[in-house]
Amino acid sequence: MPDLVDLTVEDGLATITLNRPDRLNCYSVALKDELIAALDQVDADEEIRVAIVTGSGRAFCAGMDMTNEYAFSRLDEPDEARRRDSGGELTLRIFELGKPIIAAVNGAAIGVGVTMTLPMDVRLASADAKFGFVFARRGIVLESASSWFLPRLVGPQWAAEWALTGRVFGAQEALRAGLVRDVYPAADLLPAARALAREIADGTAAVSVSLNRQLLWRGMSYTHPMQSHIAESRAMYERGASADVAEGMASFLERREPQYTATVPGDLPDVFGDWTSPPFTR
Repeated sequence: MPDLVDLTVEDGLATITLNRPDRLNCYSVALKDELIAALDQVDADEEIRVAIVTGSGRAFCAGMDMTNEYAFSRLDEPDEARRRDSGGELTLRIFELGKPIIAAVNGAAIGVGVTMTLPMDVRLASADAKFGFVFARRGIVLESASSWFLPRLVGPQWAAEWALTGRVFGAQEALRAGLVRDVYPAADLLPAARALAREIADGTAAVSVSLNRQLLWRGMSYTHPMQSHIAESRAMYERGASADVAEGMASFLERREPQYTATVPGDLPDVFGDWTSPPFTR
């Protein structure tokens, strides 16, 4: 059986491709496991600066594959408290990722196919992409922690309309609401994603990029700006003493491209000492 997820790395950019084109890249627990394994590789490889996620064939991910698996990772688990929505396991892993991640939505992104993109940093779409938070039309509910991510990305009104109607909508509506950053002809989508990834990877300090990603995402759950101020102050102190800062200043004054040497995860400081992920309890 071919891999459900294909990971390729070229010049510091990782491309993660959902690889079930005959099933419109439908989601399964096995696909989730392979996606998380690919994300683990991205995090561990210090040469990788940015990841791009896309789909093979004409869909990004057309939703849950209901023909062989349900949404839970552990239906046979006797302890009810350990039964977890597998989409949430995936999005929480993306949330914790130490590298920037871009979604290149090349076609249908329905159900978990769209909710898996919400914790990614930027979503780009092809002009023929379709989106749908269709759960209420299937007798189920929002999943993949999307009730946390979606209103933070598009605001409560768009989130409510999509979640309550369950309707499928096109790329232009997704753009208007801010779900995607831009829409491209199909042939231009991956080149645009790679150009953005190169802009992130080239000329920036990997550790600073990683810290900025975490500061932005974690800051959205803080209850007071003082919490962001504390984390940023720690990060500024750690970065201020690094060789990267000296190189950044020198390259600016010398009008040349910087050559940063600190890597992720090897040189990533802990500036979130008070941050703890809550345990899964029921």
